[in-house]
Amino acid sequence: MKIQGVIFDWAGTLIDFGSFAPMGAFVEAFAAFQVKVTIDEARAPMGMAKRDHIKTMVEMERIANEWEKVRGLKPTEQDIDAIYEVFVPLNEKVAAKYATLVPGALEVFSYLRKRGLKIGTTTGYARSIMENVLPVVKKQGFEPETLVCSDDLKQGRPGPLGMYQCCVDLGIHPVTALIKVDDTVPGIEEGVSAGCMTIGVALSGNYAGKTWEELVVLSDEEKDLLIKPATEKLKAAGAHYIIDTIADLPDLLDEIL
Repeated sequence: MKIQGVIFDWAGTLIDFGSFAPMGAFVEAFAAFQVKVTIDEARAPMGMAKRDHIKTMVEMERIANEWEKVRGLKPTEQDIDAIYEVFVPLNEKVAAKYATLVPGALEVFSYLRKRGLKIGTTTGYARSIMENVLPVVKKQGFEPETLVCSDDLKQGRPGPLGMYQCCVDLGIHPVTALIKVDDTVPGIEEGVSAGCMTIGVALSGNYAGKTWEELVVLSDEEKDLLIKPATEKLKAAGAHYIIDTIADLPDLLDEIL
């Protein structure tokens, strides 16, 4: 199968090294309901559409018990909607502040275009959040040929509809002519469910959870301690290949295509 395009995730893959933008917003959104959640709890479902992410969080045993203790009842679908309504404007404000492209991204885009490959994106962010991100990224020199947000379709990750929409937008057929690059389990599963080759990003993403500045001072041994569990998660989700960051993508594609 001739590859015709590459579909990237956003936070932790293209931008926001370490995937930090949503974390404080999740913590703050739950705090608005007097329920404390940790950064680790907020990170666990990353990659999902954000309402689904919140639903997964409230179904965690500790958070569900804390919610019942504070609120008097187990969390309901209405509660999930209420948290989401608080979360979205919080994330809209903060997402643009973390919209710096990961190092090497522009060189990767240039490489892909020279190979005649189209560039698309999907995200767990809602369209209103991405409207704050896109102008910041454009100033850095990147505009995707398509963007599919979590609320554009009736079903998001880990289902394949986002990848199908990329096919329509890019004029590519079949969907297996696309490669999916992502730093989260739901994002990799999105590609797998569509039947695509998938490439996991271990070091710039959610599971390592470190900034570029934090990583560059670590030893190789310390980096390996971050890469190994991230790799295991992504491989278990079905990733065919693993790279540290998208800066490593050209070398991998030269090898496998």
